[in-house]
Amino acid sequence: MAAASPYGPSSGSPYGPPSGAPYGPGPGAPSGPPPGPPVRAPRDVGAVASVLGTPTRATIPLNKLAPEAALRRLELTIVRRLEGYLHGDHLGLLPGPGSEANDARLYIAGEDDVRKIDWAVTARTTVPYVRDTVSDRELEVWGLLDVTPSMNWGTEGVTKRDLGIAAIATIGFLSQKMGDRFGGYVLKPDQLRRLPARSGRSALYGLLRTMLTEPFVPDHATGPMTLANAIEQMSRAQRRRGLRVVVSDFLTPGDHELDPNVPPDWERAVRRLAVRNQVLAIEVVDRREVEFPNVGDMLIRDPETDFERYVNTADPDARSRMDAASAAQRERIRISLRRAGVGHIQLRTDSDWVADIARFVLAYRRVASMLHAPPQGVAR
Repeated sequence: MAAASPYGPSSGSPYGPPSGAPYGPGPGAPSGPPPGPPVRAPRDVGAVASVLGTPTRATIPLNKLAPEAALRRLELTIVRRLEGYLHGDHLGLLPGPGSEANDARLYIAGEDDVRKIDWAVTARTTVPYVRDTVSDRELEVWGLLDVTPSMNWGTEGVTKRDLGIAAIATIGFLSQKMGDRFGGYVLKPDQLRRLPARSGRSALYGLLRTMLTEPFVPDHATGPMTLANAIEQMSRAQRRRGLRVVVSDFLTPGDHELDPNVPPDWERAVRRLAVRNQVLAIEVVDRREVEFPNVGDMLIRDPETDFERYVNTADPDARSRMDAASAAQRERIRISLRRAGVGHIQLRTDSDWVADIARFVLAYRRVASMLHAPPQGVAR
């Protein structure tokens, strides 16, 4: 189940009359304010309103996405060798001061090293040419953010979508060194938007601001783009080795399978992405997806399909069955990501995401080299 609305027919909604109810006085009603105490304006309920409809604004301001003071002593371990064009602080794919060939240029006597002469170009042109090399050890990070309708809601002060942006911000600050670049992809049902990779903290803040202001996808929006397709496109478009971050709830519309031996449709794409890159999968979960509350009749609805059903959550047996099914669903996701050989961290909307990522990073240093060991015959 991708979303839950606790406001069934017996509980009523705290946000005004139900859909279709008339607003304002009816025929024959007395004019003027209604009798009784004055009506107060509804308070700002934040992310909880996303349970009833598509949000209209972000629930986390830009300056609170990733507290830099809390991250200064942490550093995300990069164990896969990298390719690149700029000087950086990470281990290169091949030994030497620089192995990426740059453009050929005319040989300047007394200034250029004769060992850098490009003999193939020199033979074709009959004029001495040299080909410079550039450093290949900077890190290029690409983050894929899922903003499909199942990410639009939350019950604990922040939506899953905004928590995913906060996770990308945190990983961006933890992995950034001299010359490193950070780019992004935004997954919608109808398209995959690319945000170019740039270096520097101001560029990272610009990318985060773009993600925060991205228009919300309405419920039941359809399109050909899926998480598996988005990962495949990112893998084909970004051939240079580096760090890839996939942020999603990893829920596939219409997929009700709970058997962990049956792989989700995105597992193959994640496995292929991990062949050349170090991959970190960030699973975003809301508390009420795994712990159903006791609120009486509750409408369970999927914002990406037409599934809707009322469930009596006052029945402890019904709650236990729903909790067990949700736990099995999350366990299947965990096992699939483990099979794909990627790092996995689960963030919840009711917990401190900075502390969760910090604990993950500290433990990640010990297991990263084993977890991201490349397949046999593939260079690290």
